[in-house]
Amino acid sequence: MKHSVFLLLLSVAAYLKLGAQPPAPAAPGAYLFAYFTGNERAEEAIRFALSPDGYHYTALNGNRPIVGSAAISRSGGVRDPHILRGADGRTFYMVATDMVSAQGWNSNRGLVLLKSTDLLHWSSKAIHFPDRYPGQPDLHRVWAPQTIYDPQAKKYLVYFSLQYGSEPDKIYCAYANPDFTDLEGEPKQLYVSPTNGAAIDGDIVAKDGQYYLFFKTEGQGNGIKVAVSDRLTGGYVLRDTYVQQTTDPVEGAGTFKLNNSADYILMYDVYTKGRYQFTRTTDLEHFAVVDQEVTMNFHPRHGTVLPITAQEAQRLAARWLRPADVLLAARHALGAVADSAAGTVTLAVAPATRLRAFDPGFGQLAGVRVAPAGPQDFSRGPVRYTVAVGNQRRTFAVRATPGPLPASR
Repeated sequence: MKHSVFLLLLSVAAYLKLGAQPPAPAAPGAYLFAYFTGNERAEEAIRFALSPDGYHYTALNGNRPIVGSAAISRSGGVRDPHILRGADGRTFYMVATDMVSAQGWNSNRGLVLLKSTDLLHWSSKAIHFPDRYPGQPDLHRVWAPQTIYDPQAKKYLVYFSLQYGSEPDKIYCAYANPDFTDLEGEPKQLYVSPTNGAAIDGDIVAKDGQYYLFFKTEGQGNGIKVAVSDRLTGGYVLRDTYVQQTTDPVEGAGTFKLNNSADYILMYDVYTKGRYQFTRTTDLEHFAVVDQEVTMNFHPRHGTVLPITAQEAQRLAARWLRPADVLLAARHALGAVADSAAGTVTLAVAPATRLRAFDPGFGQLAGVRVAPAGPQDFSRGPVRYTVAVGNQRRTFAVRATPGPLPASR
């Protein structure tokens, strides 16, 4: 009897111990792309897009901002958003450049810190460096902040480029305070170029006990290079080779790990061509272009991709995804245009497309249902599709047309 009671007590203790542990975070099942779209005032704002696989992206909120720039910034515009999941698994941190480019490339002297627990509602604080760090009249700009968790300090490190006087841009860093509303102490230089060359658009990846700092060089050859260290806050040694897989100018390197894979994606903004390039790597040293596998129904500028859970993707879709947007992101179409008032969608397809059995490739996002599925006969005219997103449900007549699209309405 005593033995049975002892075993029972052990079982209860084990149960209570397990019950006291925080639940394991859900496995990533989707991706969130945070980006801005251009140099016009209305384009300098944070936008979101979703992907089920890291390759096919659908803009949320009709490619409109998910938070107003005027409400969160000092300048009225934000660029270069970076988003991070916190160490607790349920808090999200976002940082962005506080800037309106029409005021000049040396006009911005601050950044924006944002925080959320649901990806929908964001608190924010604009940090204006002349106010936060007075006595620096030769500071010209603060660019492209990003955030990473430092497990040694148990703090979030914010890193960004600063440009003083006639000196080149250099990457600095400072820890955020616990509330993520301010920076602690004076910024310190994170990366020291062996040639004193410019370094901007830093992006750090932690892998196998090392930190890989991707950044853009300027003035001594332009492109993306990598420096490696076994410490987060310094000691980076340059790998003196460019890793971009194009001869076009690039900026804004962003890396993310693919779900259910050991591989990473390195993407960057091919800003003179109005497009992004995606490359895949196993070792953060050798990169293969995968552009042919990537689709987007928007044109992003410098941004970042964050793996998220299916539940988080469903919550975002329910808030910001319109049924028409699902059809406009058809993977196998050359382009698409919707007339929401008429309830029609026109897909532009290649001339050789077999319309009798054509599958537009509509999205497979969490919380989204599209019917019918698979190949349909478009040779006889429009096919009716019903799209359900959260509590929204709508039917569209979808036509597939070889050649260019009609003007959108």
